[in-house]
Amino acid sequence: MSTLFAWLQPAPPISEIEDPKVVKETYKYWRIRILYSMFVGYAFYYFTRKSFTFAMPGLIQDLGFDKSQLGFLASILSITYGISKFASGMIGDRVNPRYMMALGLIISGICNIFFGFSSSLVFFAVFWGLNGWFQGFGWPPCAKFLTHWYSHSERGSWWSTWNVSHNVGGFLIPWIAGFALQHLNWRYAMFIPGVSCILIGFFLINRLRDTPESLGLPAIEKYRNDYIDKKEASGDNEKLSSKEILIKYVLKNPYIWLLAVAYFFVYIVRTGVNDWTALYLVESKGYSEMYANGCTSFFEVGGLFGSLVAGWSSDRLFSGKRGPINVIFALGMLISIFLFWLIPAGYLYFDLITIFIIGFFIFGPQMMIGLVAAELSHKKAAASSTGFVGFFAYVGAACAGYPLGSITQHLGWEGFYFAILFCCLILTFLLLPLWSVTASTSRSSLHPVNPKTFPSIEEARNNITT
Repeated sequence: MSTLFAWLQPAPPISEIEDPKVVKETYKYWRIRILYSMFVGYAFYYFTRKSFTFAMPGLIQDLGFDKSQLGFLASILSITYGISKFASGMIGDRVNPRYMMALGLIISGICNIFFGFSSSLVFFAVFWGLNGWFQGFGWPPCAKFLTHWYSHSERGSWWSTWNVSHNVGGFLIPWIAGFALQHLNWRYAMFIPGVSCILIGFFLINRLRDTPESLGLPAIEKYRNDYIDKKEASGDNEKLSSKEILIKYVLKNPYIWLLAVAYFFVYIVRTGVNDWTALYLVESKGYSEMYANGCTSFFEVGGLFGSLVAGWSSDRLFSGKRGPINVIFALGMLISIFLFWLIPAGYLYFDLITIFIIGFFIFGPQMMIGLVAAELSHKKAAASSTGFVGFFAYVGAACAGYPLGSITQHLGWEGFYFAILFCCLILTFLLLPLWSVTASTSRSSLHPVNPKTFPSIEEARNNITT
């Protein structure tokens, strides 16, 4: 059995290339190749995650399902995906991310195909639950790639560039599913994304590689002379078991817990706005379904720009500090959602612009909290820490379904927006303590300095005189 899964083991390091020119050229080639491969792969993960959402009208018309049954299937994916994100995060630190990301995408595609062949709620639940589980194989490998191939001072820009793959995938799948519904039937809205993802899975196996060291390159911190702390610069690398990684760098890390709770509220707001805005526009502002969906699509477009600006500004304007950007964007979420609620019916362009701005601000923290979780933990615990906070995120996403729907059912849209704005307010207060926290301060808190390592006054005087 161990031989069967040997291919999942991390690629071993090989002898380091000596020629600096070759190192530079090789790094340049692989960093671009890794980025575009991750980008394409994660965009296609969204194809098989959101395919059901846009196939729902066909299921209602063809099979007579009601909204509660469809909501049950949507909740299954959120639950299995959230649990998988945590579990696969722990696995992701111990396996080759190249194969993990590809395997998850291939099996997710297969689950979509089997879903398309099914007609009963039981089989839908089984295949959609399995799909949610293997969807969790996408994020942790990306976190590992981004921490091993891109160093601290530049990572915000690279991470945000990769992160807009969410928005590209989220923008394209409605058109693909809509075409299938209009010209074929709902089953092809599952088949087409499924087959596409299987093919892209093999593309990832061909394109991706594990770590720079597995290709004979120096560690990224050494190559760019961009170390977080002295311990890292000295090459003092700890050999950690999965249990040690989870306990020391995740469960005992107060910053990770704070980020996890913040992520919970980010995803209530993100999922709530994404899932309920079209219905709000139809019911409260008299939009047609086409116009309501068209307006809501601007949420993803705004998110694309928000992710890029958040990552770039944290690197360029705040020298790698992510805290200020998170707080600023959280306040932007609060203000823009409040303004959208105040806009009266009949102002289409104001609605479009405001939805764009809401997406812009929401996707800043949505991207940055995952990045901060990786940086405030340990390089070898990047997948575990991001998987842990990701679990909390999808608990929040689940709360944006039935609980938020119940609030809206009993208290109307006023209740909905009071709940969303309250979540934004809590989020802002949760992020404030992290304003000045950096990766180096987090490392120092996890590695308390032993006073015995400091020289005595006499030794210090001798060192100065010599």
